[in-house]
Amino acid sequence: MHHNPILIQNLNHTYPDGTPSLKGINLSIQAGQRVALIGANGSGKSTLQLHLNGIFLPQSGQVKVGDWLVKADNLHYIRNFVGLVFQNPDNQLFMPSVWEDVAFGPINSGVKGKELEVRVIEAMKAVNIDPQIYGSRNPDNLSGGEKKRVAIAGVLAMEPQVLVLDEPSAQLDPRSRRQLINLLDTLYFTQLIATHDLDLAWELCDRTIILSQGKIVYDGDTDRIMSDRQFLEKHALEPPLSYSRPYCNLKDIPLQSR
Repeated sequence: MHHNPILIQNLNHTYPDGTPSLKGINLSIQAGQRVALIGANGSGKSTLQLHLNGIFLPQSGQVKVGDWLVKADNLHYIRNFVGLVFQNPDNQLFMPSVWEDVAFGPINSGVKGKELEVRVIEAMKAVNIDPQIYGSRNPDNLSGGEKKRVAIAGVLAMEPQVLVLDEPSAQLDPRSRRQLINLLDTLYFTQLIATHDLDLAWELCDRTIILSQGKIVYDGDTDRIMSDRQFLEKHALEPPLSYSRPYCNLKDIPLQSR
């Protein structure tokens, strides 16, 4: 297990039309940490996540996952190390059966035979999907929550050390959302969860990073920031519904511990 599976230094990114999306991002995430990444639409969350498995390569600065710098000739290692779960599972599920979808990544990495079977079964069990019932089903016919779990199973089958999730609770009904939170809570490797669902962030993540216009404006304790309504609203974020603790203000907290 790597001590710092994610290390980002002075990362900048500008879209082809000249719009800057990330400005001087410095970030280190420790092994086993579950970190929420929050921010209004257009704050840079997805762009940052897409740098972690090399869909975007750094324009300046560097991104390191495990032992590898994110650059073109390391992509094979990086994509085994970092599993990315997209917001819309339909972007991730494209095979005719659930089994083939979950097996797709490992097969492409050269896994076969008994090892492949074990990986697929373990991954499906981890997300609470019965291989015998679901294995032969067409993903198109599953519910939103089931699709999301199958997409996560496909990533788990790669045995990554880091799980990066983009809006995991989007489009889920309350029961599926609760099942997803319980599932993420049982996965003991490093997770970076981009979400608008601040209740989910508060429940799962001790650490929260807030992006605003491509910059990190907060990186620290989740409890502390969730109770600072003024700060959240300034960055176009709604405080979590379940948060009912006494009102406190960031100004009361010494700068070095923010």
